[in-house]
Amino acid sequence: EVQLVESGGGLVHPGGSLTLSCVASGFPFNTYTMSWVRQSPTKGLEWVSSINSSGRSSYADSVKGRFFASRDNGKDTLYLQMNNLQSEDTGVYYCVNKGSGLALVAPRGQGTQVTVSS
Repeated sequence: EVQLVESGGGLVHPGGSLTLSCVASGFPFNTYTMSWVRQSPTKGLEWVSSINSSGRSSYADSVKGRFFASRDNGKDTLYLQMNNLQSEDTGVYYCVNKGSGLALVAPRGQGTQVTVSS
């Protein structure tokens, strides 16, 4: 059974930073492209970033230069370093085991809430 468990969210002031983690199990993590997606009441579900098995990453324009995805294949863990957070980054963040093309329709776990507010 595929399990994806996100953590690391919280409340942060504008301009602050957070690092999210996603521990994966139930599939060969090291061979899968992984993605982060987020959901907010204002924007709905949107793709944030993908990273392939070799560590090559891609980003939505809205987060490019501020967010950085990485992975530790030895620990079956995906990360998202988020810098210079803004209010529009507020939402529930999910990791999925699909690339950008299918990330928005992939099954999601419980997610982790990120709130950016002064």
